Amino acid sequence: MFVKGKDILYIGKATSLRARVRSYFSKDIVSTRGAHIENMVRLSKTVRAKTTDSVLEALVLESYLIKKHKPKYNTDEKDDKSFNFIIITKEAFPRVLIVRGRDLEKQLSTFNFQPSTKFGPFPKGGELREAIKIIRKIFPFRDKCVPCLFPRISASNLRTSAGCKPCFNRQIGLCPGVCSGEISKQDYSAQIRNLKLFLEGKKKTVVKNLEREMKIAAKKHFFERAHELKCQLFALNHIRDVALIKREMGGGQREESEIFRIEAYDAAHLSGKNSVAVMTVIENGEVNKNEYRKFKLHGTAGADDLASLEEVLRRRFNHLEWRMPNIVVVDGGVNQKRRAEKTLKEMGISVPIVAVVKDEFHKPRNISGDSKIVGKYEREILLGNNEAHRFAIKFHRELRDRIKK
Repeated sequence: MFVKGKDILYIGKATSLRARVRSYFSKDIVSTRGAHIENMVRLSKTVRAKTTDSVLEALVLESYLIKKHKPKYNTDEKDDKSFNFIIITKEAFPRVLIVRGRDLEKQLSTFNFQPSTKFGPFPKGGELREAIKIIRKIFPFRDKCVPCLFPRISASNLRTSAGCKPCFNRQIGLCPGVCSGEISKQDYSAQIRNLKLFLEGKKKTVVKNLEREMKIAAKKHFFERAHELKCQLFALNHIRDVALIKREMGGGQREESEIFRIEAYDAAHLSGKNSVAVMTVIENGEVNKNEYRKFKLHGTAGADDLASLEEVLRRRFNHLEWRMPNIVVVDGGVNQKRRAEKTLKEMGISVPIVAVVKDEFHKPRNISGDSKIVGKYEREILLGNNEAHRFAIKFHRELRDRIKK
């Protein structure tokens, strides 16, 4: 979306361009997507589209263009420490790693490497993991294994005289044989170079590179290498990204306007320590675990439940790329409901809020909110609240156990 000339307001991707664009121009845009989205649409003068051959290419191109142009209404600069990045390390045989933004500095010091290239941020971790599975089948890379310092004996014997043994990923075709000495530094560098170009959205350049390398290998009678390059070209031109399409479409073919979304929030801590919060999602009456989110709380002190609720809501609604909910469910009574309403009002967001009041055994006793909404969606509200409580306790225990270790 452009405001004027070449000034970009927002960059996004869609499996159905018609449904995505139409959702921005609906009459109830303020109530369904928020005042910030309404303001973005009001400012936009032109919508331009670029077609890719697959959902995978759309995902990597979207991330590359957001990083390059830094549009005002994309959120990569607001909370990218919670996002994921693809890191290519600066080594003789570079590793390709997925690292969360807030863990990047810790990872660098722990593994003693420097990043050569960083791609991202990628807001949806599940989507990125699906993409990496596809990419790695086309461009096998090293992530954890140790490079073999000695050459391979023969193509039929993967174990060298020095005892270099192929890692598990090599055995299933996801590592090119860095650990077993089956690939030279030169060939691996070419592999990483093509991977970088693909992650920059330059698929045509990668295809040309592979075609040229294949012809050179065949001319030199390196037929095994030529065959590998031919297979790579075929895979690149026939990308199968069914998993990504399902994730993009929410597991079905419904348009965004047909999905009724309820988000439930809960927090957990132990005497004010290791405070966390979670968001669970119910869409059209069913849980959607792909949309669940975890938050380590940083700005709240001690056991201040109201401050924890405000922090998680502010962090969540800074994500313009996430689908807006039709109902927000908070755990607690009138005070939690009022704090949530105040927070969303300050952010210019209008979404009905209900609060699930618990008894002394932490069982639902009452639901505070619009009686029509409660009457119609009571089952979904309680389901979301129960899921949020379960998910928050699980996340808190996992964090506490990691700290103990």
